[in-house]
Amino acid sequence: MTLLVFGTTGQVATELRRRAPAGSLFLGRAAADLADPAACAAAIRARAPAAVINAAAWTAVDAAEAEEAAATVVNAAAPAAMARACAALGVPFVHVSTDYVFDGSGTRPWRPEDPVAPLSAYGRSKAAGEAGVRAAGGTHAILRTSWVFSAHGTNFVKTMLRLSEARDRLGVVEDQHGGPTPAAAIAEALLRIAADLAAGRGASGTFHFAGAPDTTWAGFARAIFARAGRAVTVEGIPTSAWPTPARRPANSRLDCTGLTATFALARPDWRAGLDNVLSELGARP
Repeated sequence: MTLLVFGTTGQVATELRRRAPAGSLFLGRAAADLADPAACAAAIRARAPAAVINAAAWTAVDAAEAEEAAATVVNAAAPAAMARACAALGVPFVHVSTDYVFDGSGTRPWRPEDPVAPLSAYGRSKAAGEAGVRAAGGTHAILRTSWVFSAHGTNFVKTMLRLSEARDRLGVVEDQHGGPTPAAAIAEALLRIAADLAAGRGASGTFHFAGAPDTTWAGFARAIFARAGRAVTVEGIPTSAWPTPARRPANSRLDCTGLTATFALARPDWRAGLDNVLSELGARP
């Protein structure tokens, strides 16, 4: 399968590069800048792949509050243009989205069909991107995920390890709930979905994919330190004690049953993924 991937250095794109079939083409900013949606569409038309995965995005959640227009071009206009180009060629388009499209109310896991109500500029940009992909009318899969971590880039695991070098007590938010998700597992899921859709299996739609079991940021931090052998005490604090420019959903639990039913993909155990990441970082005891 000739696979075209947007993104080269992000957490998910890095894991995709490790796993993608031979001959896959990865486009970074120099080859296809998401700030130029027309160029992204032209890149697809020029290569006519068997499937396209968009693993690139504006991910600076807080910065998007002051730069919503720019974030919306990258997260909405660009994937919509990609999806239209794919629809015209008759090839599937697989797009990564986020739990931030929801308002985080309630306690039950969010279902793919639940109404979106983002709290932040980043969430609004991603919700608009989803709408654009659906409106293109082609074969597609939108994969919403949450709390992504890996040995690459900037993420919660690496931040906790860095802070533990100088501190033995940390306050971490304990009233936000969700599923940490290994970037490696997301990459494997994206490749499976792209291959199935290219082969005429599965179905278009919006799906959820998050690690299990659900936890809190404080619970995740405690697991990181325990598995890394770091003697750090984690004090659970409310979101109000850690204000940020962008509001975060309190409930990011995701119902992933639709993905299992359509593509036979189960929720990954984030604890096993965490062990792998800690080993790669040389942080296992």
